[in-house]
Order: sequence, then C-alpha cells, then structure tokens
Amino acid sequence: MKCVKANLILPESLLAEIQKYVQGETIYIPKTKVTHQKWGTRTGGRKLLDERNTAIKSSFRAGTAISQLAEEYFLSTETIKKIVYTK
Repeated sequence: MKCVKANLILPESLLAEIQKYVQGETIYIPKTKVTHQKWGTRTGGRKLLDERNTAIKSSFRAGTAISQLAEEYFLSTETIKKIVYTK
C-alpha cells in the first residue's frame, strides 16, 4: 500500500469536504468490492495451496495416514485434519 498526497489527486472541493472530518491524519480508503481480490489470486499463491490441499485430500482418500501426510507436507497433524475433513 503506497501513500499518496490527497491534494495531488483529489479535487479541491472534495479535499475541503474531507477536511471537515479529518486533518493531518492518515486514512485508508478501501477498494470497491468489485475490484477487491482475495489473498493470493494475483500472485498465484492461492492456486498453489488449493492444488496442495487437493493432493493431500486425494492421498488421504487413498489410505495415507494423517501422520504420514503431515510429515510429507511439513504440516502439523491438526492442519492436515482441517484440510481433509473440510469440504
């Protein structure tokens, strides 16, 4: 998240309106719901985790023990349980 000076990007009338509520403070203006992306969608991290979790579920259904999956994927047994027992 980068910092942008409001007086450089906002019209004077809007800046004056905002100054009625806050002056000299940092405020966060969130993205609209339409443009918001979930974590990892831009970098591909979400896709990698989804693929890993699918592989873990498949191995579990094929008979691999939870403790073995935890060791293989370097995760705790509780994390493996959360993955294999969720839809």
